[in-house]
Amino acid sequence: MTDIVVPAELWSDGGEAALATWFYADGDQVSEGAIIAEVMVEKATIEILAPADGVLSILLPAEQPVAKEQVIGRIL
Repeated sequence: MTDIVVPAELWSDGGEAALATWFYADGDQVSEGAIIAEVMVEKATIEILAPADGVLSILLPAEQPVAKEQVIGRIL
């Protein structure tokens, strides 16, 4: 199992971010390096890549606020 974590360096202190969208559904097979989600940060969109091959388990639905280093999903 590998956690999908929002990178801490994506935005400055005090800024807000939200999980904009997932490109795969819960239970989908994903490949390492595939773009699996987008996070909206201070008027920019940041792509989140799959950290490993496996089955996606979504822990946080789209359109929710996120924090730095928050686990938003897992690769099983």
